[in-house]
Amino acid sequence: MDDTSRQTPMAPGPDHDLETPPAAPYEPPPDPASLAEPPPASLRTTLRRAAFGVVAGAVLVTGAVVAVPDEDQDAAPPVPGPVSRAMSATAAGSPASLSDLTALIGDRQKWVGTHPSDAQSWAVLGSAYVEWGRRASDAAYYTRAEQALKRSLDVRPGERGNEAAWVGLASLANARHDFVTAKKWGETVRSRQPKQWAVYPELVDAYNGLGDYKSATTAVEKYAALRSGVPSLGLTAQMYRDRGWREDALATAQDAANRAKTPAEKAACLSRLGDLAWERGEPKEAVAQYGAALRTDPAHHPSLAGRARALAALGRTDEAQRDYQAALKKSPRPAYLLELGELYESLGLDGDSVNQYTKLRRALAGGKARGVDESLLLGRFEAAHGDAAAAVELLRAEWGRGHHSAAVADALGWALHRSGDPDSALEYAERAVESGGQNASYAYHLGMVQRALNDFGPARRHLEEALRTNPQFSPLDAPRAQEALDTLGLPPAGGPQDMQPAAPPAPEPAQASSPAADPEPAPAPPDGEPAQIPGEAPAPAAGAPGQRAKPSAPKAAAAHTSVEPSAPQSPAGH
Repeated sequence: MDDTSRQTPMAPGPDHDLETPPAAPYEPPPDPASLAEPPPASLRTTLRRAAFGVVAGAVLVTGAVVAVPDEDQDAAPPVPGPVSRAMSATAAGSPASLSDLTALIGDRQKWVGTHPSDAQSWAVLGSAYVEWGRRASDAAYYTRAEQALKRSLDVRPGERGNEAAWVGLASLANARHDFVTAKKWGETVRSRQPKQWAVYPELVDAYNGLGDYKSATTAVEKYAALRSGVPSLGLTAQMYRDRGWREDALATAQDAANRAKTPAEKAACLSRLGDLAWERGEPKEAVAQYGAALRTDPAHHPSLAGRARALAALGRTDEAQRDYQAALKKSPRPAYLLELGELYESLGLDGDSVNQYTKLRRALAGGKARGVDESLLLGRFEAAHGDAAAAVELLRAEWGRGHHSAAVADALGWALHRSGDPDSALEYAERAVESGGQNASYAYHLGMVQRALNDFGPARRHLEEALRTNPQFSPLDAPRAQEALDTLGLPPAGGPQDMQPAAPPAPEPAQASSPAADPEPAPAPPDGEPAQIPGEAPAPAAGAPGQRAKPSAPKAAAAHTSVEPSAPQSPAGH
């Protein structure tokens, strides 16, 4: 590693163009006097060139970036450099590199140290802390963000034009998975400033977390109308993906990738294409897209984790473990810890999987202590690998808070099933499949619940759907789905018994002579039945008791309406 990155850089400010993050001791959690501390050295050395991914909340609004506060008339605009690059990127709603974000943090830290009444700079600093914490998976920075944003509002309340701090609070609430609070702050800004485009990505995240997909769609459309370009295309593609509209999602995501200009923006777009390829069961294509993103930015950890997932599906498990470990060094996200633990378990590496799950519990506990609601991920983990009854309790509480997303419905349904209550699980599992797009895991869970309820036809259909959507959707659950489908076997030869009433036995036809013009005489119909027209197929014998059989169609149509037993048609056939 480059030793120069360990040197303490010059103090950030308008006269300094920083290329390395500021280095200073890190003492979490900070007290109000330490709000201007720079990021920790450990992150500085590992994330210096990391891309800034999809900025889910467009964390810095235009007003926070360009406005000159009334209280500090001597504020000067920054000279070109990483600080101004970060400001320009976020003012456009585009991602910025983490090194530029770090320079912006250092610059604002120094500035508010000498200008404590600059409300806009406090808002910028707080929003930047949110994004740093999100990218580095370090919830300690959420505490710093909250204090900086509150300091901004103390200096200038939101009602006096400081909507930037409210947007920052919405972003902070989304990062903590507190979607009710995020919705409150976002709608407050929207009611006062309907054309403040930066608030709409926050509203989209909040509505999706609450399961209010109609409002999320409206917010995406409003954002696209106010701010066209790569960021709105990315958000639109994500909306299409969440609704299961795969062709639209792919076309829009590809358009965004074609238009992307900066390396950070390009890596985020290519990673999204990798996600879409993975979800539609094309791991080779996913590996190619993630690889392209990593060539653009070698430290883009979402692409590292995504490629690991796809490599595992291709059986290249050694490479998958390598990529997961590299992603965890960049950002120790609990989701990555769970995925790597399940990969270890699928390979029979029980010691490694137990160690990984221990790290996961520790990470989730640390996030909870800093105000992050990790009930969804913890509930999923407990349902699959721990205490299913505890998972039900956690997820019922999550549902009670108004978090009615497809992900929470799926997790709660699965936890209920695993705890021995498939009757209660069915409602939530069905809701997840109906509202969660084409998600193989959701279909698998619903199929297993239906199998437990002896509803074998729908169970078979949803298990087939899961494996057709993505044959390797999970290293643990995909083989279980195939095993369950094999035990169900093929549909019975006659189809379900209650599909139609049993047909009465056909009467014996009476033998009668026919006109000499007929080379092969046809049997006369019984009394009350219409005579069969030569050249037509015989009328079907099956029908409702007491109901008169209809004349059959010509042979070409009769082949289409045959009552021969057949397997049930898949959802794709409909």
